[in-house]
Amino acid sequence: MTFGKQMKQWVVGLGIASGLILSGAAQAAEEVRVDYAYYSPSSLVLKRFGWLEEAFKPQGIEVKWVLSAGSNRALEYLNAGSVDFGSTAGLAALLSKANGNPIKAVYIYSRPEWTALVVGKDSRTRTIQELKGKKVAATKGTDPYLFLLRSLQTVGLKKTDVDIVHLQHADGRAALEQGRVDAWAGLDPHMASSQLEAGSRLIHRNIAFNTYGFLNVSEAYARKNPQHVQTVIKAYERARKWILANPAEAAKIQAEEAKISLEVAKLQLGERTDFSNPVIGKEHVDALRAAAPILLDEALVKPGTDLNKVIDELIDPRYVHAVLH
Repeated sequence: MTFGKQMKQWVVGLGIASGLILSGAAQAAEEVRVDYAYYSPSSLVLKRFGWLEEAFKPQGIEVKWVLSAGSNRALEYLNAGSVDFGSTAGLAALLSKANGNPIKAVYIYSRPEWTALVVGKDSRTRTIQELKGKKVAATKGTDPYLFLLRSLQTVGLKKTDVDIVHLQHADGRAALEQGRVDAWAGLDPHMASSQLEAGSRLIHRNIAFNTYGFLNVSEAYARKNPQHVQTVIKAYERARKWILANPAEAAKIQAEEAKISLEVAKLQLGERTDFSNPVIGKEHVDALRAAAPILLDEALVKPGTDLNKVIDELIDPRYVHAVLH
């Protein structure tokens, strides 16, 4: 089935007149649990201004914020039922979904270039090929980790050709700057901070290997509370539009929340983050289909997994279309 035909079926199934109010009354939730992340500027703006609390207050629903240190943490929280909404990279969400995490991707909070391969300021390493046999820090199950694997593949290397040191993003930065690893699959804002404050260098960049910022919701929560999914997306839209209209103020919030310098925040938001298209859909399906083979090549999913089917089950544009159209 083509994505266009699938979209038409979703719209028909949804019912234009009723929006996302499914048959039967949705079960009311007393609390909505939403993550925030330093790689998701919109979440920081929402948390700062209390717009989500404002949107849910008339229904007597409280908002609980949970910090995600990386896509892997957000996906763990979603899988464990600790959060209802989690911020991740697209390919990380696909990997998790393919391995049994019951989630739907419903919104794009940004298109960032948030990862690259990084070496220390005094490193003599200049190319991907030179990483063979060297220690590379990365956070398993995240976009930087998958970026590393895809980048290695472009020069005929596999993950076994390097010594991957599994560290959370901030710890990977520290290990690089302390000389405990030779390279690091970085993530902003840590990567931008390391560049500006420690002189670290990006030796390989490829924005096409950065798989968007996905806002995911647990399938169970979406089934029970479809209107709440719309409410969260509306709040994210308010934050996105505010960021576009107030880039200097947005950078200041990013700096304060992530405890980074204003210069680092400006580099992250101003030069590496695109907030122009929040509508999840074909563009993101295509990006994941291009990226998916690495998951099979590196045995990150079960052999024979139909990743195209998983992608179709993951990406759900109904909610954002109901809000924006």
